[in-house]
Amino acid sequence: MSSSQESGLPSYETDISQTSKLIRKSKESPFVPVGMAGLIAVVGYGLYKLKHRGNTKMSVHLIHMRVAAQGFVVGAMTCGVLYSMYREYLAKPKE
Repeated sequence: MSSSQESGLPSYETDISQTSKLIRKSKESPFVPVGMAGLIAVVGYGLYKLKHRGNTKMSVHLIHMRVAAQGFVVGAMTCGVLYSMYREYLAKPKE
């Protein structure tokens, strides 16, 4: 009875791991891992500077770190779009 129910359900690929998905996506758009690494770097730097912020208010420090992280991610996305446009229109082999 379970085999007849399984045939009616859509089959999903369960053997694909998260690591293989990340590797496949990074090959398709290489600036996604760069943006993720930059975000982690900005967060790490922000946590380090949090200890040595001096007289700066916590809210001001957090706003500056948020703007830096967003700026890095938007920059990486822009570079990714420009790279994909280059690959699609300029580096495309002529037929």
